[in-house]
Amino acid sequence: MAPTPPVRPVMSHSSAFLLPSPPSSSAAPDGDGDAYALLVLNQRLPRFAPLLWDRARVRVCADGGANRLFDDMPELLPGQDPDEVRRRYKPDVIKGDLDSIRPEVKEYYSNMGTQIVDESHDQDTTDLHKCITFVTEKLAIPNRSNLCILVLGALGGRFDHEMGNINVLHLFPTNRIILLSDDCLIFLLPRTHTHNIHIESIEGPHCGLIPIGAPSTTTTTTGLRWNLGHPGNDGNQGVKAPSHHSSKRQR
Repeated sequence: MAPTPPVRPVMSHSSAFLLPSPPSSSAAPDGDGDAYALLVLNQRLPRFAPLLWDRARVRVCADGGANRLFDDMPELLPGQDPDEVRRRYKPDVIKGDLDSIRPEVKEYYSNMGTQIVDESHDQDTTDLHKCITFVTEKLAIPNRSNLCILVLGALGGRFDHEMGNINVLHLFPTNRIILLSDDCLIFLLPRTHTHNIHIESIEGPHCGLIPIGAPSTTTTTTGLRWNLGHPGNDGNQGVKAPSHHSSKRQR
């Protein structure tokens, strides 16, 4: 008799934080009181940045991400006074090697009380890696067990930067980290867990399951129009078709 496979813990993923009024149902992670941390990298802010800012418990800019916040946030709120917008959307922390932040932006936020953390001595990790470490190890965040880190500016721009940001997800496999742009979100599905995914917004019915570096020969899914069902059905590349549609009744 074949041994019973071990029961894996469940990790839930949701995009309900992008909805104007997140559902209170316990079926979505937001209903369980997620604590959001918002990280801003050095790419253009997506249109929903103000919404995520208001949802977050802590807001951290990675080096040049402070320039983006300073420049882009007033453009996302065109009917409001730019100076008032900059005062209202002030990061709690700016962290990194500080070689990209403009001097006047650094001075502005420093005068506003933002904590500036110079990590120029560490050239072995990316600014995203530094910020995630800071959030997970240094900051006092209530409900830390439900911490979800939202990252703006991790997608777009140079491909090596994008892949570097995706690689960072593999360095923190037990943390829920979501990379966001205007039209997609990316998160890691560690093999140590069973995953419940609720995608309420952003891309519509499309999703992609992409193994990185090695085939995934035991992946099974439910709720997709074309499910992966049996060990070995994934083909040589690990996934039979990297692009899928969710079913109408379950995502």
